[in-house]
Amino acid sequence: QVQLVESGGGLVQPGGSLTLSCVASGSIFSIYVMGWYRQVPGKQREVVATITPRGGRTDYADSAKGRFTISRDNAKNTFYLQMNSLKSEDTAVYYCRARTASILDYWGQGTQVTVSS
Repeated sequence: QVQLVESGGGLVQPGGSLTLSCVASGSIFSIYVMGWYRQVPGKQREVVATITPRGGRTDYADSAKGRFTISRDNAKNTFYLQMNSLKSEDTAVYYCRARTASILDYWGQGTQVTVSS
């Protein structure tokens, strides 16, 4: 079992920045890849960025490239999503996901990000 708790969401003006955090606990050793996803009402949840805890390999959705940075601090069992140059279309509930080597997925409760003036 893996437990995930996100934080850092909020209201920000267009062009602003936010950093989301995801603290993992439980069977952390089993995590193969971590990811940030987002979802708006009426649409499917979409991937924003992923990172492998051990190697630090990252991948980004086209919408996130050049603006968002995913990172991890293994000592703190924490993953981050630094979001810069935010746009109104980035407004969504952001979720942290952990996938284990046995292809089990765990999700956090989500944190709301609203980009509005």
